[in-house]
Amino acid sequence: MDLLLRRVLFAIEGRDASTVKAFAADLVAHGGDPELITRTSSDMSNAFIAGVGDNLPNAEMTFDRFHIMKLLSEAVDDVRRVEQRDNPLLKKTRYIWLKNETNLTAKQKETRAWLTRPSMRLATARALRWREDFQAFYDQPQQAAEAYLRHWCYGAKRSRLEPLKHFVKSVEEHWDGIISWHASRISNGLLEGTNSLIQAAKARARGYRSKRKMIAITYLIAGKLPTPSPFVTHTM
Repeated sequence: MDLLLRRVLFAIEGRDASTVKAFAADLVAHGGDPELITRTSSDMSNAFIAGVGDNLPNAEMTFDRFHIMKLLSEAVDDVRRVEQRDNPLLKKTRYIWLKNETNLTAKQKETRAWLTRPSMRLATARALRWREDFQAFYDQPQQAAEAYLRHWCYGAKRSRLEPLKHFVKSVEEHWDGIISWHASRISNGLLEGTNSLIQAAKARARGYRSKRKMIAITYLIAGKLPTPSPFVTHTM
């Protein structure tokens, strides 16, 4: 995706380092220069990290904030899943912990408020507070963001919540790409929105017979291709 022109530049089957290599080759074939790409956004896939490093040498990676929050939400859910074995009150409450409060129904808000009371002493409630504190990292001014995240990681390591500690390890391994969000402010949001359009087209067509046709439709929907000139005939 070209984030400036908001269009699909290149589509290919696969999700590994070779897809980035193929994109770089296609860019050169069309008169572009991979060395002029300065920023990218992706999830924390090792394959994409390797592909960008090998083929887009001047690109600074930003890791998609929504993917990071998804990983942290999964850590919160892991805490809930373990705790519910001994606490039946947590059964069937999964989405109460995964949603942001603004997206909860009135009933869900009431249930979460009851479960997060200090007297309940729930590990899941502690994990939720850590997730909310991490979310605040994205609201920090750029000059304070790294210190905030460092302080958050220091505390989360001592939370005695193993899924949370595992998440901290992933954050530390991908530190620069997480911090760089405050400079780039880019994400995979445009890509996800475009994918929704493509999936809707796929549903209307009841599927496509080949990946090649699917890629062609992708370019037609989101490539912002130039409008062809009308065919002109000349008569004598």
